[in-house]
Amino acid sequence: MTVKKDRSNTRFHGRIENSERGCDHPGCAEAGEFRAPPLEGPGSGDGPPRFRWFCLDHVRAFNAGYNYFEGMTADEIHRAQSPTAGWERETRAFARAGQGDHPPRWADFADPLDAIGARFRRTVAPERADGKPLSGEDRRSLDVLGLAPDADRPSLRKRYSELVRKYHPDRNGGDRSHEDRLTKVIAAYQQLRQAPAFA
Repeated sequence: MTVKKDRSNTRFHGRIENSERGCDHPGCAEAGEFRAPPLEGPGSGDGPPRFRWFCLDHVRAFNAGYNYFEGMTADEIHRAQSPTAGWERETRAFARAGQGDHPPRWADFADPLDAIGARFRRTVAPERADGKPLSGEDRRSLDVLGLAPDADRPSLRKRYSELVRKYHPDRNGGDRSHEDRLTKVIAAYQQLRQAPAFA
């Protein structure tokens, strides 16, 4: 007997649900839940590509008319269809010495699942009004305290005081059932009060 498994992660079949993006098709008010290649092409610029986002109907229309080979000559199409396409160039690790030690550009990478770009946006893109970056540890500590990424130092102190009153046995009538939670709250506060974003 075979058991049908539901897909646990919607990202890998194309839809990114609960997106706050709107559909990029002119005049459409639906949510943009499906990614399409940028107008300028996937390998342009020195940063993650700025994808277009469409609703289901408009991404279907886009896909129906999409032609990867559009604008290529017959020779370019033949080379792109070769089983060894992309393997004819030396990688940076094996390139000859003396060619310069320039870091790779974003356009040098193929990122079809947006793995590099998504990580770049998550770790580098500032989410605070003051522009101070947050580390992964900062984000985890903010989650423990239930604070937004743009919280400031006074709101950090205020939230910490609230949670200590709630979870500390000396403050909550002797209830010791929240000691694990209290330990996490104290560790998160100690980490954040020393973080550059809260200096």
